Amino acid sequence: MLQIKERNLIITSLLFIFFFTAPLFLYGENAHIRVHDNLDSNIAWYRVLADSGELLSPIDATIPQIMNGLPRQAFASEWSLIVWLHALFPSMLAYAISQLIVRVFAFIGMYVLLKDFFVKDERDGWIRVGVSLTFALTPFWPSGMLSTLGQPLALWAFLRIRAQQAGLREWLVLLLLPFYASFVLGFFFFLSAMALFWLWDLITKRKMNGPFLFGLILMIVLFLLIEYRLVYDTFFNDVKSHRVEFISSRHGFFRSLKLSLKNFVLGHNHVMTVHTLVILPIQLFVLGRILYKREGKKERPFIFLMILNYLLSLWYALWFNNLWIPLKREFDFLNTFNFARFHFLRPLVIYLTFALALLYLAKNYRRRVIPWAIGLQFLVLIPFNEEIHYRFIHSSPSFKEFYAVEQFEEIASMIGEPKENYRVASIGLHPAISQYNGFYTLDMYVNAYPLPYKYKFRKIIEKELDKNRSLKTYFDEWGSRCYIFVAELGKKYDFRKNSQKTIKNLELDTKAFFDLGGRYIFSSVPVENAEENNLILEGVFNHPDSAWTVYLYKVDDKQFSQEDG
Repeated sequence: MLQIKERNLIITSLLFIFFFTAPLFLYGENAHIRVHDNLDSNIAWYRVLADSGELLSPIDATIPQIMNGLPRQAFASEWSLIVWLHALFPSMLAYAISQLIVRVFAFIGMYVLLKDFFVKDERDGWIRVGVSLTFALTPFWPSGMLSTLGQPLALWAFLRIRAQQAGLREWLVLLLLPFYASFVLGFFFFLSAMALFWLWDLITKRKMNGPFLFGLILMIVLFLLIEYRLVYDTFFNDVKSHRVEFISSRHGFFRSLKLSLKNFVLGHNHVMTVHTLVILPIQLFVLGRILYKREGKKERPFIFLMILNYLLSLWYALWFNNLWIPLKREFDFLNTFNFARFHFLRPLVIYLTFALALLYLAKNYRRRVIPWAIGLQFLVLIPFNEEIHYRFIHSSPSFKEFYAVEQFEEIASMIGEPKENYRVASIGLHPAISQYNGFYTLDMYVNAYPLPYKYKFRKIIEKELDKNRSLKTYFDEWGSRCYIFVAELGKKYDFRKNSQKTIKNLELDTKAFFDLGGRYIFSSVPVENAEENNLILEGVFNHPDSAWTVYLYKVDDKQFSQEDG
């Protein structure tokens, strides 16, 4: 039975998780959330998919609203529950529900993992609950769902199965997690680690452990079935993806070493662990004491996890090293799949190591230091609450200001045609804004799209790319942001209404734009030489609930019509 104090800590922690996510529910569309790889992409993708009528379509279907027919498999599978959240609820409510689900199960997963396998002493409830709470509050990649924060729960289930202590709960974890996680954003790497773990047992103990192997195979098969569209696109689609042109290996050895240390100390945007100020110094202090006292054998799990932590950062850095160039040229799969993401295991590893470090301190020093250490990490995490972080620290637009629905309704009204009759693109604005508002766009930020389309779109911005080497490399060697890039703007896509920026010398191939169906450009900054680009300013749109001033330009097609004649 849990001690009353620990039970109270659990209840308090769960209440705080509800409090932590409460602004998302209370503010609704006035809430401030992450823009990068979130508002600028995934949330709009879910809305486009839900509105397209193609959510359950066959594998060869297309989404006509995007890129003149983006293949359906570019979007998430209909078996992913986050897709249904966004199909059944308004986008902001779906987002809030998802945040709550992930954080609650992150807490539960880390707690049961620590309680059953790493921090078993009844006196160490502060460690179990505190580490679980801080882990659950980390700023995870929203559309990754439980891809990283669900790993402790999965590891708990596998360890219980390995120890032949599993029941219905453990098997339900393996069966249900794939429906709210991503294979490529976390669980491919986790299951690879579990496969190595099983192989280690087989070699050292000469024991097959059939249930463990069955659980591993079961989870892999489930993920592949759920993400069958991705499997088809990767292995069976004859149309090449733009991803085959990815060039990621550019670093020499010393640059890779520097990157590994940066990742080890600071972490990564997509798997933020916020461990630098509190957790890392505690880990290094404990590591120093263990080495000084020669307690390596006694503290083997801690030593192993510290080494693994750095090795994951080193692997991440080495994936971008020049040594991979010959293999990546030979095998497209090494370009299209990001094997660097083994470092997505680091949140699990870092917080497990944090728990073991605190356990060491509790055994060798005073236990009263544990609440202080947990409290400090808790305070470090508070500014990473989305409402605090994106309202006050990064000063980002709210959900409502970002998508500016009423403003774009005014633009649609002025154009006065059915949206399916014309195509648009954006300058200084994320295309996701137009897409969320139902416009048919030629531009998009997307994980995979047909390579031939990239070449067609490139003609529009060829002269602008030639002016800016950085933009040219960015588009040609990555290209997932298929945007109207402008040399004068660089890689900035969100010039807000208070911006004084103007474009003085735009050089677009508006004939290529027109041939793709492009008729209008939405720009967040004025174009001084619009006429030289066959663009006519139709109107300027402002709205109090929008972050943008939108300049509506229409392609002057008279010249093109005369040329065609």
